Amino acid sequence: VEEQRARWERKRSRTAKELLETEHKYLEQLDLVVTFFVTILKAKGTLKPAVLETIFGPLESIYSASHVLSLHLERGNLGPGLENFCQNLELYGHYAENLEQANKTLKEQLRKNKSFRRFKKLQETRPQFQGRKLEDLLPLPLQRLHQYKHFLRDLLENTSPDSAEYQKLAKAVKCISEVSRWVQDIIHKRENSLQLLRVQKLLKGQKTQVLTPGRWYIREGWLLVVPSKGEELKRRMFFLFSDIFIATKPCHPLHPLSSNKLACQAVYPLHQCVVDKVFGHTQSQGGLLSLSFPHKTLLLMSGDQQDINDWYRSLTTAVR
Repeated sequence: VEEQRARWERKRSRTAKELLETEHKYLEQLDLVVTFFVTILKAKGTLKPAVLETIFGPLESIYSASHVLSLHLERGNLGPGLENFCQNLELYGHYAENLEQANKTLKEQLRKNKSFRRFKKLQETRPQFQGRKLEDLLPLPLQRLHQYKHFLRDLLENTSPDSAEYQKLAKAVKCISEVSRWVQDIIHKRENSLQLLRVQKLLKGQKTQVLTPGRWYIREGWLLVVPSKGEELKRRMFFLFSDIFIATKPCHPLHPLSSNKLACQAVYPLHQCVVDKVFGHTQSQGGLLSLSFPHKTLLLMSGDQQDINDWYRSLTTAVR
């Protein structure tokens, strides 16, 4: 037991030391943004207060919270320091919610506001920035949140459950995990919106509405359609979403406007779909899937066994 305790203590000290060192580095980087951008821009009035608020969000408050945390860590007050820090964790969620708009506004200001463009360029040439751009520093809080989660879990695993700090650490881990989930959710939704927008732009015309609230992009790829009569196989591009399955074919390469687009051929709702694997169960070459809808049966083939298996999994999951 004594040996185990000593081992725990060594690992715990190592993690606490690493947490403090990385916190100092994180603070230095945040300080660059707060000192050379936020504070000076406020004083100069180069950006309107609302624009400044949109670009930097709660960054100053995040900086203050981290500064207080690092003081606690320096004194070895791990439990109380993290307990206090958890009260400010919501800032990270709000920061994540604002980040997309922040990037959009920053790009807009760089395009329209000449004095801000000059100011940004000048600040980034300072030696403290070491060639980093403001765009590289803005996502730092979200990267740091991910690191906190791992540090705190390691600390909890190497803390004796009977110690006074264990409960405080357990509470902090729970708190960080909740905010991390919140942030991950925001990131997933944003990535999904970008995928929906990308597919919408790929399709010729506006008849097929891909951008629908609550719809999730799952996957896309080429498959061969097996016709019911003895015609030849047709190679088609398919897009799978949480509620629909879209079949498309490339537009004519000489089309003046849509040569690089896809024409939508059919949209199949998934709520009445039945998916079956016709062949492709054994290690054969490729496989064949059958998709049955109320008024149509679709036979899809691929020469790649792995590909057909992946499609089968994705389709059955989406239908379920």
